[in-house]
Amino acid sequence: MIPIDDSPIVRDGKSLILAMDHGLEHGPVDFEEVPEKLDPSTVFETATHDAVSAMAVQKGIAEGYYPSYEDDVNLLLKLNGTSNLWMGEPDSAVNCSVDYAAELGADALGFTVYGGSNHEIEMVEEFRDAQEKGREYDLPMVMWSYPRGQGLKNDTKPSTISYATRLALELGADIAKVKYPGSPEAMAHAVDCAGNMKVIMSGGSKTSDYEFLSQVEAVIDAGAKGLAVGRNVWQREDPTRLLDALEKVIYEEATADAALEATE
Repeated sequence: MIPIDDSPIVRDGKSLILAMDHGLEHGPVDFEEVPEKLDPSTVFETATHDAVSAMAVQKGIAEGYYPSYEDDVNLLLKLNGTSNLWMGEPDSAVNCSVDYAAELGADALGFTVYGGSNHEIEMVEEFRDAQEKGREYDLPMVMWSYPRGQGLKNDTKPSTISYATRLALELGADIAKVKYPGSPEAMAHAVDCAGNMKVIMSGGSKTSDYEFLSQVEAVIDAGAKGLAVGRNVWQREDPTRLLDALEKVIYEEATADAALEATE
């Protein structure tokens, strides 16, 4: 872990990462209700919002679209990922090198580790190589810390999420992206397990504005430092309004009610 408060992907000690690696991880299904978002430039436009501290994408999207937005969007390049067509034990192919990520202008790196998978050992070794190489470029490392595999029946169990944040800290991540463990108390424990490392919540599937903002409010109150979100922003008819509200909840620590009222 390195100090990253001066990093481009952090604002006032917190981060709001707009994720768009769904085309690889989930396939076209996430775009069925918003077919216009199949064009990555539409999400890059959304990422120019002041609340967004970085946009997370895979190599091909970075190559094809980031050059047009490099002055307005900070790039978090995801180094690994696997399609939803893969039916084996959770694993994630390394799709981009750190050197190439730096060449593309990345401000930070992202890497998934499935703790508990039968492939955990090789994924951790791959993470080691990426994390140490990233240090040569002063690139922060965000771990998608997602315990998953045959031995895990509940990947959002509080003790599992606490293990996820600790695993990320022990392995040298600068930010851990984890799922919500179901309660503010459980989230607070997961944050405690992370020491001084920043913990952010995974946005998950689309829910109502109030339900989503209330969960983010609870996460911030529990000591987490932000959010990595995709569908709950760009699947909406008006993503700008939700980002206006998220800006208030995350950076100003406003309540969900106050944020929604201010953005009406």
